Amino acid sequence: MRNHLTTTWRTYAGFVIAAVLLFAVAPAVLSDFRLNLLGKFLCFGIVAVGIGLAWGRGGMLTLGQGVFFGLGAYIMAMHLKIADAELRGDEVPDFMQIAGIGELPAYWQPFASPIVALLGIVLIPVAVAVLLGLGVFKRKVKGAYFAILSQALAAAFAILLVGQQSIGGSNGLNRFRSFFGLALNDPVNRRLLFFIAAGTLLVVVAITRQLMYSRYGELLVAVRDQEERVRFLGYDPANVKLVAYAVAALFASIAGALFVPIVGIISPADVGIVPSIAFLIGVAIGGRTTLLGPVLGAVAVAWAQTSLSENFPSGWVYAQGILFIVVVGFFPAGLAGLGALLRWRRGRAPDDPDAGQTTDVVLAPTSTGVRS
Repeated sequence: MRNHLTTTWRTYAGFVIAAVLLFAVAPAVLSDFRLNLLGKFLCFGIVAVGIGLAWGRGGMLTLGQGVFFGLGAYIMAMHLKIADAELRGDEVPDFMQIAGIGELPAYWQPFASPIVALLGIVLIPVAVAVLLGLGVFKRKVKGAYFAILSQALAAAFAILLVGQQSIGGSNGLNRFRSFFGLALNDPVNRRLLFFIAAGTLLVVVAITRQLMYSRYGELLVAVRDQEERVRFLGYDPANVKLVAYAVAALFASIAGALFVPIVGIISPADVGIVPSIAFLIGVAIGGRTTLLGPVLGAVAVAWAQTSLSENFPSGWVYAQGILFIVVVGFFPAGLAGLGALLRWRRGRAPDDPDAGQTTDVVLAPTSTGVRS
């Protein structure tokens, strides 16, 4: 009971500290440009939380989260472009006029409504994830086969977007002027977007924590470690995986929708294989089995990419790949696992004969089975 209360108070304290840092400290010490950049990184953190749930807890190596990120982003971008055209009194967005498209395509028209656009951001990626998950998990496709399939889906999605001039083609959609009636060139509104992203991240982390420490979270870990035993106990592992995959898709879509007004552009380059792997690298570095590790890792990798790619534009991609290989191969629990390992070693007696056996501590999940 005492340990439970201690954990609960630590959780509340952690959320309070995070809220203070995001809502008070960051706006006070960062310039508008840096604050907007941090908002972009927080969007990546939202994606990383979902990957941590699906991959870290569920064992599903999701190499195609760029698809769901892109679905949410393009739906939001389509709505914003339609709203901008209506403010100017035009029938179609500016890039369609340049391309000679005089009528709004049929699949654009529903997203003129803000309510439909918001519902689409939530429902469409989840529906895609559920349909894909049913086809994959029910057939017991897992491991490297699932990873390759999800990566192929991301590649196909990016290629499809490049060939569609009605949604910007390879240039994507950009030059947004308003966000649900708020002028995006106003610094006050830009800060509001950062606060929305920060609040969304905290909510997403809270939801994920509840899932992780619920009975469902125990089932998810059990499916990852002993799928056949879970099936023997009367549960369908496919349904357990499907929920985590759909939740991860929802988080990625929400992050993409926030990314669009914050960054001001979305293109096929933001939703293909490379961005999907970049999401995964951040999660791996931070610690995929932890709650905050994926967020911190995603933000750190995004910051490093922005900072280092300016000086080493060609070398950053190779460094990113090497970093991913090193972490997955030698530090599978990420930086969070290293911290746990150090705490564990400090708590072991010097003359303990098992003091050198560290692998199980680093890799052990928080729950190893299902309560009967």
